[in-house]
Amino acid sequence: MLAVLLPVFAVHLLAAMSPGPAVLMTMRVSMTRGVHAGVMFSFGLAIGALVWACAALFGLAALFEVAPRLLIAMKLIGALYLVWIAIKMWRGAATPLVIEGAEPLRRSPLRLTLLGITTQLANPKPAIFFGAVFITLVPPHADPATFAAVLAVVFFNEAAWNILLARLFSLSRARACYTRLKAPIDRVLGAGLAALGLKIATT
Repeated sequence: MLAVLLPVFAVHLLAAMSPGPAVLMTMRVSMTRGVHAGVMFSFGLAIGALVWACAALFGLAALFEVAPRLLIAMKLIGALYLVWIAIKMWRGAATPLVIEGAEPLRRSPLRLTLLGITTQLANPKPAIFFGAVFITLVPPHADPATFAAVLAVVFFNEAAWNILLARLFSLSRARACYTRLKAPIDRVLGAGLAALGLKIATT
């Protein structure tokens, strides 16, 4: 089993750490809403990654081969979602930051988790990773215990990395810096998300 789990752990962790919508959104949620909000969002990302991993294990790559237009449609939908988030960030860049505790959170823990799931599922990057790379690391006839362990590794990697980001970007120094530079930071993050969306749509 270790011969399967170690490559899955290393390759998926690198994929989770690579810059993308999940990383940018984790940073922003944590800076604006604090570590607890960032943790709930991270759990949502991890659940979304589990969905992609399960889909890959049960035939996602084969589905894309049979229906390549489905992948194109997913790319376009995901790209539009990222651009929509980017526009909201850009338009709200000049709005002053509301520090957690000054007023009730606009998003409940459940809604933050659902936002994480939605962000992950709307992002074609994990679909491509799990459908093209991840699936090659897992033997097709592995036993149920191996499949369960692989899914546990995926959940752990995604949750642990994003919770670490949430902690780092919720620190008072990071939040003080963000408060001072909110407008340019939000516009840079928004532009980054929009660029990712356009890149996804055109590749």
